[in-house]
Amino acid sequence: MSLQTATTARVELARAKVNLALHITGRRSDGYHLLDSLVAFPQIGDRIAVEPADKPELRLEGPFARDLDGPTEHNLVLKAVSGFAARANITMPSVRLTLTKRLPVASGIGGGSSDAATTLRLLEDFTGTYLSEDAMHALALSLGADVPVCLYPEAQRMSGIGDELAPGPVLPNCGIVLVNPKVGVSTPEVFAALSHRDNDALPLVPEKFETLSQLTAYLVSCRNDLQGPAESLCPDISAVLAALQEDTRIEFSRMSGSGATCFGLCDQKHAMDLERSLRAEHPNWWIASGPLT
Repeated sequence: MSLQTATTARVELARAKVNLALHITGRRSDGYHLLDSLVAFPQIGDRIAVEPADKPELRLEGPFARDLDGPTEHNLVLKAVSGFAARANITMPSVRLTLTKRLPVASGIGGGSSDAATTLRLLEDFTGTYLSEDAMHALALSLGADVPVCLYPEAQRMSGIGDELAPGPVLPNCGIVLVNPKVGVSTPEVFAALSHRDNDALPLVPEKFETLSQLTAYLVSCRNDLQGPAESLCPDISAVLAALQEDTRIEFSRMSGSGATCFGLCDQKHAMDLERSLRAEHPNWWIASGPLT
């Protein structure tokens, strides 16, 4: 199959994946944990640009670029490129990918997975070669359990090991603040510290949340089963949650994924002011805000 090369750069936001609720419901014989999670993709994330080049190339920029291993063959973005070429039966695209890394690495908000999924979407448009939904899902899953859900950055319910996806509810117009204490948390250690692995699934998920209060009321009935174990390993998470809970403008807060990033939901008009005040009080933390959807 021939490859038609685009002439202009394409740019997309690789949105953070936030687990609004995360229930661990079991563990398979191969060690993978089963989950039931409601995820959202706020307008906060990394930036990926793709443009023509003489050969495949990855450039790393941004405040967290130095925390990546570098543009090696182990990088998920490059794996997405080679995997796409193989699945699409085309030669390796001669593209320059520029990843502006704005999200902290290994922080429980799916940054690497979203980067890979965004790369796959960009490559389809760039090459004019489109995979079937099943083929794209299989390719994404081969890159990581969180990559399939990131292919469609909108509210979803994910279950199984993350590979079983269903449309999520319509979320209200509101703001979100993400806070990470810039302290690493080992996901395997968090799972190892989990005392109960056969927990109940999410309560019935409504089709739509009209208001932030409705969403908050639902989330109160849910959990992040990894939050307790993560806090026991990383007390800084407790400090972040305390800071979010102390501000009356934040209506709900919780840790995302396996940590250490936590989120606070608020009225959209308060999001930027919250970011500024938290930055002033905690200059060593990573803090970002934006619309929830």
